[in-house]
Amino acid sequence: MGKLSLLAAVMAVTIGAGPQDDLLRARQLYNQQLYNLAIDAAIAARRAPQLADAATLVLVRSLLERFRTSSDAADLAAARSELQQIHPAGLTPPDQVELVIALGEALYLNDQAGAAAEEFEMALERVDPKSPTARERVLDWWASALDRQAQLRPELERPPLYARIVGKMEEELRRDTVSAAASYWLVAGARGSGDLERAWDAAMAGWARALLTGDRRIALRADLDQIVTQAIIPERARLLSPAGGAAQSIAAMRGEWDALKGVWGER
Repeated sequence: MGKLSLLAAVMAVTIGAGPQDDLLRARQLYNQQLYNLAIDAAIAARRAPQLADAATLVLVRSLLERFRTSSDAADLAAARSELQQIHPAGLTPPDQVELVIALGEALYLNDQAGAAAEEFEMALERVDPKSPTARERVLDWWASALDRQAQLRPELERPPLYARIVGKMEEELRRDTVSAAASYWLVAGARGSGDLERAWDAAMAGWARALLTGDRRIALRADLDQIVTQAIIPERARLLSPAGGAAQSIAAMRGEWDALKGVWGER
Protein backbone atom coordinates (compact mmCIF):
# COMPACT_ATOMS: atom_id res chain seq x y z
CA MET A 1 0.00 0.00 0.00
CA GLY A 2 2.89 2.35 0.78
CA LYS A 3 4.33 1.97 -2.72
CA LEU A 4 0.92 2.43 -4.31
CA SER A 5 0.33 5.60 -2.30
CA LEU A 6 3.73 6.95 -3.32
CA LEU A 7 3.03 6.14 -6.97
CA ALA A 8 -0.33 7.89 -6.78
CA ALA A 9 1.30 10.96 -5.25
CA VAL A 10 3.93 11.07 -7.99
CA MET A 11 1.25 10.73 -10.66
CA ALA A 12 -0.77 13.53 -9.08
CA VAL A 13 2.24 15.84 -9.07
CA THR A 14 3.02 14.95 -12.66
CA ILE A 15 -0.54 15.56 -13.81
CA GLY A 16 -0.66 18.84 -11.92
CA ALA A 17 2.61 20.01 -13.45
CA GLY A 18 1.28 19.71 -17.00
CA PRO A 19 -1.12 22.67 -16.99
CA GLN A 20 1.33 24.73 -14.93
CA ASP A 21 3.97 24.12 -17.58
CA ASP A 22 1.49 25.04 -20.29
CA LEU A 23 0.71 28.32 -18.52
CA LEU A 24 4.38 29.15 -18.11
CA ARG A 25 5.00 28.31 -21.75
CA ALA A 26 2.01 30.43 -22.83
CA ARG A 27 3.43 33.45 -20.99
CA GLN A 28 6.88 32.89 -22.45
CA LEU A 29 5.48 32.56 -25.97
CA TYR A 30 3.41 35.71 -25.49
CA ASN A 31 6.53 37.63 -24.41
CA GLN A 32 8.30 36.28 -27.48
CA GLN A 33 5.41 37.59 -29.65
CA LEU A 34 4.60 34.06 -30.83
CA TYR A 35 0.90 34.62 -30.40
CA ASN A 36 -0.45 31.58 -32.25
CA LEU A 37 1.61 29.24 -30.09
CA ALA A 38 0.75 31.24 -26.95
CA ILE A 39 -2.94 30.80 -27.70
CA ASP A 40 -2.55 27.03 -28.05
CA ALA A 41 -0.61 26.78 -24.78
CA ALA A 42 -3.12 28.96 -22.93
CA ILE A 43 -6.03 26.83 -24.13
CA ALA A 44 -4.19 23.72 -22.89
CA ALA A 45 -3.41 25.34 -19.53
CA ARG A 46 -6.96 26.38 -18.75
CA ARG A 47 -8.13 22.76 -18.70
CA ALA A 48 -7.05 22.94 -15.05
CA PRO A 49 -9.83 24.84 -13.23
CA GLN A 50 -7.42 26.53 -10.83
CA LEU A 51 -5.50 28.00 -13.77
CA ALA A 52 -8.48 28.89 -15.95
CA ASP A 53 -8.57 32.62 -15.19
CA ALA A 54 -4.81 33.16 -15.52
CA ALA A 55 -4.67 31.13 -18.73
CA THR A 56 -7.67 32.92 -20.21
CA LEU A 57 -5.95 36.23 -19.50
CA VAL A 58 -2.93 35.12 -21.54
CA LEU A 59 -5.31 33.96 -24.26
CA VAL A 60 -7.01 37.38 -24.32
CA ARG A 61 -3.73 39.28 -24.48
CA SER A 62 -2.52 37.04 -27.30
CA LEU A 63 -5.73 37.49 -29.29
CA LEU A 64 -5.52 41.26 -28.89
CA GLU A 65 -1.91 41.36 -30.04
CA ARG A 66 -2.69 39.09 -32.98
CA PHE A 67 -5.52 41.42 -33.93
CA ARG A 68 -3.09 44.33 -33.95
CA THR A 69 -0.97 42.58 -36.57
CA SER A 70 -3.68 40.85 -38.61
CA SER A 71 -6.71 43.18 -38.20
CA ASP A 72 -8.87 40.06 -38.14
CA ALA A 73 -12.11 41.18 -36.48
CA ALA A 74 -12.71 37.64 -35.26
CA ASP A 75 -9.68 37.92 -32.96
CA LEU A 76 -11.00 41.12 -31.38
CA ALA A 77 -14.46 39.64 -30.94
CA ALA A 78 -13.01 36.48 -29.39
CA ALA A 79 -10.84 38.53 -27.03
CA ARG A 80 -13.85 40.52 -25.82
CA SER A 81 -15.84 37.33 -25.28
CA GLU A 82 -13.04 35.59 -23.39
CA LEU A 83 -12.36 38.70 -21.32
CA GLN A 84 -15.85 38.52 -19.88
CA GLN A 85 -15.23 34.96 -18.64
CA ILE A 86 -12.38 35.94 -16.32
CA HIS A 87 -12.99 36.13 -12.57
CA PRO A 88 -10.62 38.76 -11.09
CA ALA A 89 -10.65 36.99 -7.70
CA GLY A 90 -8.96 34.03 -9.38
CA LEU A 91 -5.95 36.12 -10.41
CA THR A 92 -2.80 37.13 -8.57
CA PRO A 93 -2.34 40.90 -7.95
CA PRO A 94 0.05 41.27 -10.94
CA ASP A 95 -2.42 39.45 -13.18
CA GLN A 96 -5.22 41.69 -11.93
CA VAL A 97 -3.23 44.66 -13.22
CA GLU A 98 -2.75 42.82 -16.53
CA LEU A 99 -6.50 42.31 -16.66
CA VAL A 100 -7.07 46.07 -16.41
CA ILE A 101 -4.52 46.59 -19.18
CA ALA A 102 -6.22 43.98 -21.35
CA LEU A 103 -9.57 45.70 -20.87
CA GLY A 104 -8.01 49.03 -21.80
CA GLU A 105 -6.40 47.53 -24.88
CA ALA A 106 -9.69 45.94 -25.97
CA LEU A 107 -11.47 49.28 -25.58
CA TYR A 108 -8.71 51.09 -27.48
CA LEU A 109 -8.76 48.62 -30.36
CA ASN A 110 -12.55 48.95 -30.46
CA ASP A 111 -12.17 52.73 -31.01
CA GLN A 112 -13.25 53.68 -27.48
CA ALA A 113 -10.17 55.75 -26.71
CA GLY A 114 -11.55 57.78 -23.82
CA ALA A 115 -12.67 54.69 -21.93
CA ALA A 116 -9.36 53.00 -22.71
CA ALA A 117 -7.46 55.94 -21.23
CA GLU A 118 -9.39 55.54 -17.98
CA GLU A 119 -8.35 51.90 -17.73
CA PHE A 120 -4.72 52.58 -18.57
CA GLU A 121 -4.53 55.37 -16.00
CA MET A 122 -5.92 52.99 -13.38
CA ALA A 123 -3.34 50.36 -14.35
CA LEU A 124 -0.55 52.94 -14.25
CA GLU A 125 -1.22 53.52 -10.57
CA ARG A 126 -0.94 49.79 -9.84
CA VAL A 127 1.81 48.56 -12.14
CA ASP A 128 4.88 47.24 -10.36
CA PRO A 129 7.39 50.14 -10.02
CA LYS A 130 10.17 47.55 -10.14
CA SER A 131 9.14 46.69 -13.70
CA PRO A 132 10.07 49.75 -15.79
CA THR A 133 9.31 47.98 -19.07
CA ALA A 134 5.73 47.30 -17.99
CA ARG A 135 5.28 50.87 -16.77
CA GLU A 136 6.63 52.26 -20.05
CA ARG A 137 4.18 50.11 -21.97
CA VAL A 138 1.17 51.30 -19.96
CA LEU A 139 2.31 54.93 -20.06
CA ASP A 140 2.60 54.77 -23.85
CA TRP A 141 -0.85 53.13 -24.14
CA TRP A 142 -2.39 55.82 -21.90
CA ALA A 143 -0.91 58.71 -23.89
CA SER A 144 -1.82 57.04 -27.19
CA ALA A 145 -5.42 56.68 -26.04
CA LEU A 146 -5.65 60.35 -25.04
CA ASP A 147 -4.02 61.36 -28.32
CA ARG A 148 -6.59 59.37 -30.29
CA GLN A 149 -9.41 60.82 -28.18
CA ALA A 150 -8.11 64.32 -28.91
CA GLN A 151 -7.96 63.68 -32.64
CA LEU A 152 -11.66 62.78 -32.59
CA ARG A 153 -12.59 66.04 -30.86
CA PRO A 154 -13.07 69.48 -32.45
CA GLU A 155 -9.78 71.36 -32.60
CA LEU A 156 -10.71 73.78 -29.82
CA GLU A 157 -11.35 70.89 -27.41
CA ARG A 158 -7.98 69.23 -27.93
CA PRO A 159 -5.56 71.38 -25.86
CA PRO A 160 -6.89 70.27 -22.43
CA LEU A 161 -6.37 66.62 -23.34
CA TYR A 162 -2.83 67.29 -24.49
CA ALA A 163 -2.23 69.34 -21.34
CA ARG A 164 -3.06 66.19 -19.36
CA ILE A 165 -0.40 64.33 -21.32
CA VAL A 166 2.15 67.07 -20.65
CA GLY A 167 1.40 67.06 -16.93
CA LYS A 168 1.66 63.30 -16.65
CA MET A 169 4.93 63.17 -18.60
CA GLU A 170 6.48 65.93 -16.50
CA GLU A 171 5.56 63.93 -13.42
CA GLU A 172 6.96 60.74 -14.94
CA LEU A 173 10.27 62.35 -15.90
CA ARG A 174 10.67 63.65 -12.36
CA ARG A 175 10.18 60.08 -11.18
CA ASP A 176 12.21 58.40 -13.94
CA THR A 177 14.54 60.67 -15.91
CA VAL A 178 15.26 58.01 -18.54
CA SER A 179 11.65 57.18 -19.45
CA ALA A 180 11.61 56.99 -23.25
CA ALA A 181 7.80 57.09 -23.40
CA ALA A 182 7.68 60.24 -21.27
CA SER A 183 10.42 61.90 -23.33
CA TYR A 184 8.45 61.39 -26.53
CA TRP A 185 4.98 62.18 -25.22
CA LEU A 186 6.13 65.37 -23.53
CA VAL A 187 7.05 66.60 -27.00
CA ALA A 188 3.86 65.33 -28.63
CA GLY A 189 1.71 66.69 -25.81
CA ALA A 190 3.29 70.14 -25.94
CA ARG A 191 2.82 70.26 -29.70
CA GLY A 192 -0.80 69.13 -29.39
CA SER A 193 -1.55 71.78 -26.78
CA GLY A 194 -0.22 74.46 -29.11
CA ASP A 195 3.06 75.18 -27.28
CA LEU A 196 5.46 74.69 -30.18
CA GLU A 197 8.36 76.36 -28.39
CA ARG A 198 8.06 73.90 -25.52
CA ALA A 199 7.76 71.03 -28.01
CA TRP A 200 10.90 72.20 -29.82
CA ASP A 201 12.94 72.50 -26.63
CA ALA A 202 11.61 69.21 -25.23
CA ALA A 203 12.52 67.44 -28.48
CA MET A 204 16.08 68.70 -28.27
CA ALA A 205 16.35 67.67 -24.63
CA GLY A 206 14.77 64.30 -25.43
CA TRP A 207 17.27 63.64 -28.21
CA ALA A 208 20.20 64.24 -25.84
CA ARG A 209 18.53 62.32 -23.02
CA ALA A 210 18.03 59.33 -25.32
CA LEU A 211 21.67 58.39 -24.70
CA LEU A 212 20.61 57.40 -21.18
CA THR A 213 17.71 55.16 -22.21
CA GLY A 214 19.72 52.09 -23.22
CA ASP A 215 18.32 49.96 -26.01
CA ARG A 216 15.21 52.18 -26.21
CA ARG A 217 17.17 55.09 -27.64
CA ILE A 218 16.94 54.00 -31.29
CA ALA A 219 13.14 53.88 -31.33
CA LEU A 220 12.88 57.07 -29.26
CA ARG A 221 15.14 59.00 -31.60
CA ALA A 222 13.31 57.73 -34.67
CA ASP A 223 10.01 58.94 -33.17
CA LEU A 224 11.48 62.30 -32.17
CA ASP A 225 13.01 62.82 -35.60
CA GLN A 226 9.69 62.09 -37.27
CA ILE A 227 7.62 64.47 -35.15
CA VAL A 228 10.22 67.23 -35.36
CA THR A 229 10.79 67.10 -39.11
CA GLN A 230 7.23 66.37 -40.20
CA ALA A 231 5.23 68.40 -37.68
CA ILE A 232 7.06 70.75 -35.32
CA ILE A 233 9.43 72.39 -37.81
CA PRO A 234 6.80 73.21 -40.48
CA GLU A 235 4.23 74.33 -37.89
CA ARG A 236 6.76 76.44 -36.03
CA ALA A 237 7.96 77.97 -39.31
CA ARG A 238 4.43 79.04 -40.21
CA LEU A 239 4.06 80.59 -36.76
CA LEU A 240 7.36 82.45 -36.93
CA SER A 241 6.95 83.56 -40.55
CA PRO A 242 3.22 84.25 -41.07
CA ALA A 243 3.84 86.72 -43.92
CA GLY A 244 6.13 84.47 -45.90
CA GLY A 245 9.67 83.24 -45.60
CA ALA A 246 8.60 79.90 -44.12
CA ALA A 247 11.01 78.05 -46.41
CA GLN A 248 13.97 79.93 -44.93
CA SER A 249 12.74 79.23 -41.39
CA ILE A 250 12.33 75.56 -42.19
CA ALA A 251 15.85 75.36 -43.59
CA ALA A 252 17.29 77.14 -40.54
CA MET A 253 15.48 74.87 -38.10
CA ARG A 254 16.45 71.75 -40.00
CA GLY A 255 20.05 72.91 -39.82
CA GLU A 256 19.74 73.48 -36.07
CA TRP A 257 18.13 70.07 -35.58
CA ASP A 258 20.76 68.28 -37.68
CA ALA A 259 23.53 70.07 -35.77
CA LEU A 260 22.06 68.87 -32.47
CA LYS A 261 21.90 65.31 -33.79
CA GLY A 262 25.52 65.54 -34.85
CA VAL A 263 26.69 66.73 -31.44
CA TRP A 264 24.56 64.25 -29.51
CA GLY A 265 25.04 61.29 -31.80
CA GLU A 266 25.77 57.69 -30.88
CA ARG A 267 28.61 57.01 -28.50
